[in-house]
Amino acid sequence: MHNPSAHESTSLQSQPPPEEQNYGATAAHGRQGPIVSVSRKGPAKRDYLIAAVLCYTNLINFMDWFLVPGILLDIQKYFKLSDGDTGLLQTVFILCYMLAAPVFGYLGDRYNRKIILGAGIFFWSGVTLSSSFISELYYWIFFLSRGLVGIGTASYSTIAPTIIADLFEEGKRTTMLSVFYIFIPVGSGLGYALAAGMAGLTGDWHWAFRITPCMGGLALVLLILLVPHRTQRRTAAHRALSISGTIKVAAEKPGVHRTAKTTWCQDVISLAKNWSFVWSSLGLTAMAFVTGALGMWVPLFLYRAQLIQGTVSPCLREICNSSNSLIFGGITIGTGILGVIAGAEAARRLRKINNKADPLICATSMFISALCLYVALMVAQTSILATFYVVTPRRQSTAIALQILVSHLLGDAGSPYLIGIISNAIQAKNAHSFQWSFWSMQYSFIVCAFVGVFGGGFFLLTSLYIEEDRKEAEQL
Repeated sequence: MHNPSAHESTSLQSQPPPEEQNYGATAAHGRQGPIVSVSRKGPAKRDYLIAAVLCYTNLINFMDWFLVPGILLDIQKYFKLSDGDTGLLQTVFILCYMLAAPVFGYLGDRYNRKIILGAGIFFWSGVTLSSSFISELYYWIFFLSRGLVGIGTASYSTIAPTIIADLFEEGKRTTMLSVFYIFIPVGSGLGYALAAGMAGLTGDWHWAFRITPCMGGLALVLLILLVPHRTQRRTAAHRALSISGTIKVAAEKPGVHRTAKTTWCQDVISLAKNWSFVWSSLGLTAMAFVTGALGMWVPLFLYRAQLIQGTVSPCLREICNSSNSLIFGGITIGTGILGVIAGAEAARRLRKINNKADPLICATSMFISALCLYVALMVAQTSILATFYVVTPRRQSTAIALQILVSHLLGDAGSPYLIGIISNAIQAKNAHSFQWSFWSMQYSFIVCAFVGVFGGGFFLLTSLYIEEDRKEAEQL
């Protein structure tokens, strides 16, 4: 915590308003804890250490997300699942995550966040470990376990960013949250690589689910030892953080008039009239749809393409070849980091000459990715290599919550299952063969290319309204 002498050197000793109190601490003790002032000096080394622990745990969090896609062929063969049933695995995970996230967000605003984080890490690590011992006769328990892991990870993803936001001032906060979120593509890629690597090394895919729980145990120990029991909540605005990043609330600035409070229904109605919010939400939904489907199915799709080329033998009894997952995981890490850095830099430069830079960059990226995806799908049968390169301030919390809900519900929650169902339907109408097994998945993925085009269109429409809506928001 802060040095007591630093407290004496500041005049920020006054009692904060109710919405800025640390509800987690008061709930535990039944009385208001000591007020921790905000030091004018930079963040302490301990704050960076706490952020490092949270980033490490975020890495494990997203590794757990993508263990299943990394060894999807082995799991499909072990439980004798169709493409539709296989796609349902990720759908169950995302749905449980999506529904649990608002609940943990509510709890995190009112109760001790360290306890919630620790319980979540222990829960999802325990469920992941136990899922590695499920017999092939009880496939429904494996589905249930993935849903429970989704609930556990939701407890972390919704609360950890708010702790980082409370540790750092405005300038450092954005940087530290960017570092925190860069572990999403890194963890995702490592999830593929870990699953495929452990399956190949041990000859048993179950071992893929026994490594991250050990890493989770270490994270829990670090959380207990290094993360303080209480973290002062600087403002109510900082609790309005989500996976999207930081939020600047104009009403928090000195001299800015606070508007009257409104009900949740009034906020939703107002947001529905905000066209830049509506179109950008649809654009994010399209992006989630595409990434969710590709993240689940691409390694399996590439394996089927290799079967047609004759470069691999059918996986009948032995452990399946997961080299595609290793390569895809590496590409996910590299392109994820590169995309975040390049996108942020491009936006920073273009904002100087065009206020519509953000939606235009998103639109351009979606159009290019849709074109590349379509080309990659068409050449996959002959060239695997080509396939690899392939609001107003007072309503911002509600806006982000709705955006996350819609993008998951209509995006990556359903897209893996939809791709599997379409593939099933195509295979059912044709003779069973490796050729049609590949073609069914290829034709299913074309849906993603079209959705990507629609996503680019939605972001273009966002650019038509964003300046007007931004000015309106700044006036409130």
